[in-house]
Amino acid sequence: MSRIILMNLVRFIMLIFLQVFLLKNVALYDLATPYLYILFILLLPFETPNVVLFTLSFLLGLTIDMFYDTPGLHAAACTVLALVRVMFISITVQKDGFDNEPEPTLSIMGFRWFFTYALVLTLFHHFFLFNLEVFRITEIQYTLSRFLLSSIFTVFLMLVSGLLFFRRKER
Repeated sequence: MSRIILMNLVRFIMLIFLQVFLLKNVALYDLATPYLYILFILLLPFETPNVVLFTLSFLLGLTIDMFYDTPGLHAAACTVLALVRVMFISITVQKDGFDNEPEPTLSIMGFRWFFTYALVLTLFHHFFLFNLEVFRITEIQYTLSRFLLSSIFTVFLMLVSGLLFFRRKER
C-alpha cells in the first residue's frame, strides 16, 4: 500500500512541476493550452475513497491556482472532475474487477476504454474551467474553441504519456 502512496505522491509533484514550469508557457495560437496535471486525478486507483479523491482533487486544483493566479478556478474544475470520475467509473467498471486492475491506466484498461475515459473527463474539466474563467455569453465562440482545442491537446498528451511511461499488462 505504501508503494502506491509513494508513486502517487511522486506523480502529484511531477505533474505539478511539469504543468507550472513547462506547460504553462505552451499555447497554440492562444487557443489550445494543455492541462496535463489532471492526469493525476485520472490515474488514482479505483479503490480510492471518495473523501480522499475529492480532497486530493481540490488540493491539486488549489496548488495550480496558486501558480496560475486564478482564485479557485482550477480547484472548482478539479472537484467537478472528481465527481465525473466517480460517476464514469461506477457506470463503466465492474466492482469485482478492482482486485485485478488497481489503476485506470492505458496499459491496464486498454486503449478504447482509456481514450473514452480521458476524453470524457477532460471535456468536463475544460468546459467547466473555461466557462468559469470567461463567463460571458459574448465570448462563447472563443470559449468553445479554447475548450475543444485544449481538450484535444490535453488528451493527446495523456495518450503519449500513457504510451511512453506505462508498461504493457502481463497476461
